[in-house]
Amino acid sequence: MADDPADLLERARSGDRSALARVLSIVERGGPEARAVGRLAHPAGGQAYTVGITGAPGAGKSTLTNALVGVARAEAIEVAVLAIDPSSPYSGGAILGDRVRMADHATDEGVFIRSMATRGHLGGLSLATMDAVRTLDAVGWPWILIETVGVGQVEVEVAGAADTTVVVVNPGWGDAVQANKAGLLEIADVFVINKADRPGTEETRRDLERMLDLTAPAGWRPPVLTTTATMGDGVPELWHALGAHRAHLTDAGELEPRRAARLGEELVHILAALLYERAQAVGRPRLDDLVSAVAARTVDPWTAAEQLLPEPDH
Repeated sequence: MADDPADLLERARSGDRSALARVLSIVERGGPEARAVGRLAHPAGGQAYTVGITGAPGAGKSTLTNALVGVARAEAIEVAVLAIDPSSPYSGGAILGDRVRMADHATDEGVFIRSMATRGHLGGLSLATMDAVRTLDAVGWPWILIETVGVGQVEVEVAGAADTTVVVVNPGWGDAVQANKAGLLEIADVFVINKADRPGTEETRRDLERMLDLTAPAGWRPPVLTTTATMGDGVPELWHALGAHRAHLTDAGELEPRRAARLGEELVHILAALLYERAQAVGRPRLDDLVSAVAARTVDPWTAAEQLLPEPDH
């Protein structure tokens, strides 16, 4: 069967990029077929290293990602990129088209770029992203870069999908750094001040370093790097920092526990999604009866919801 997940995955492992694109489309659509892909891909994964690249709109994440891929390819390292775009309100598809911005690598067989829709998920990531990472891992991509959409706030959720998280800011971002201090310091493994040819770079660096002086955890202090992605300045140093963080996690025995914690969080998200599907499948008459009872205040919403779901086993 042309769209059989097992067949598509096997062809993708053999280098069939069209098959990989099709299996990722299945993942993005969700539903039983996507879950079938996840079941097949999960046992074959666990080898790829994932990097999340996040930050406010206009920080230059796409340009930086493009430059980072160029540095990796100069070292003959194969890289896959998931560019998480805002969802179209009409089709649910990705509308920014980061693949256009990364046209430098369009003909490189050592690079695979996929734009994915957020499906309206505020954090910029969805369960589809997790399964897409799992699929790319299973077919053999050793490095996976996840560039998240900017939604006016730091997408803390990216930390749940990456081994290393890069937070990208711009010069003069000091006030926003203070406003988002807790979230930033929780997720950032590496800070990058992009567009460093602009005024305010040193002030922003000092702001970040002061924050780290007060709150950086023991073991790994996130470096604060400067880049001008349009010129390629500082990008090799960023690539080196990613390798240094990976080495730290490995040497300190933190990589596998971090991944296990991430899988635990994903399992909770999957459970919530399945419960939502079951709630949507509740018979309309029964649901309407309970809604009427809640509206009449003869039943509270919590009791009504519990009546729709079985009691958990103890």
